[in-house]
Amino acid sequence: MHVPVLLDEVIAALDPRPGENFIDATFGWGGHSRAILEKNAPDGLVLGLDRDKESLDDFKTENGTIDGRLILENANFSDIRQAVARHNLEKIDGVLFDLGMSSWHVDESGKGFSFSRDEPLDMRFGSSDELTAAEIINGWSAGELEKIFKEYGQEKFSKRIAKNIEKSRRQKKIETTRQLAETIGKALPAGPENLKERSYSRIFQALRIAVNDELENIGKGLEEAFDILAPGGRLAAISFHSLEDRLVKTKFREWAVSGRAKLLFKKPVAPGENEVGRNPRAKSARLRAIVKS
Repeated sequence: MHVPVLLDEVIAALDPRPGENFIDATFGWGGHSRAILEKNAPDGLVLGLDRDKESLDDFKTENGTIDGRLILENANFSDIRQAVARHNLEKIDGVLFDLGMSSWHVDESGKGFSFSRDEPLDMRFGSSDELTAAEIINGWSAGELEKIFKEYGQEKFSKRIAKNIEKSRRQKKIETTRQLAETIGKALPAGPENLKERSYSRIFQALRIAVNDELENIGKGLEEAFDILAPGGRLAAISFHSLEDRLVKTKFREWAVSGRAKLLFKKPVAPGENEVGRNPRAKSARLRAIVKS
């Protein structure tokens, strides 16, 4: 089961109250939504959006009858305004973006998000999307690969890795995570395996961002969420890497400087030692939040 990150801190930031309506823009396994529903009872609503229909279907199967106050929709959070209109939600008191992958995606989806499993190179959050990681790895030029590895993965050996991928795929198509990890490893200088694994993580992150157009979608989603938020409403976002956090930080400060919002805290909130001990994947999480003027 997905463990909701910074749960107490998120609830404190959103401050849900009875009768208020919220949007969980990245529903996942619903951990944050459940906590919000406890606070906005008896008649507050939560609209949960998730790009991955399979993840939502699994949630419904596991949880049986869903609380009538929880509305689930298979949708990209970049289309949050349309989702709100479809459900005739007139007043939105808070929106949450948890920008990390759920444990379900890493452990159960079979879509190749982790180099620690041998799975097909897919990496699509939405199964109906066309572009896969395999298509990028086998079809994009070395220059294009180097660019996304640098920009989205901040990998210093991007050029060497991209060239080795181009060389390897001439002999055999790269279709699985294990093949890709081996190809990356051969391009890296000799050294401890844990250092190589950091490069694997950065390359896999870059591919996931490119496949799902994540940064553009985050920017659009934040803009739409802020627009539909009621005055006094709260917008919170949890980021897991510097590219996401920089984007969130820039948007939030822009709205604060213009007087359209107020920052709830000057610096991002990070998980404490106890939470990281229980859930090591929470270590890089950073929470930012604002109140709309």
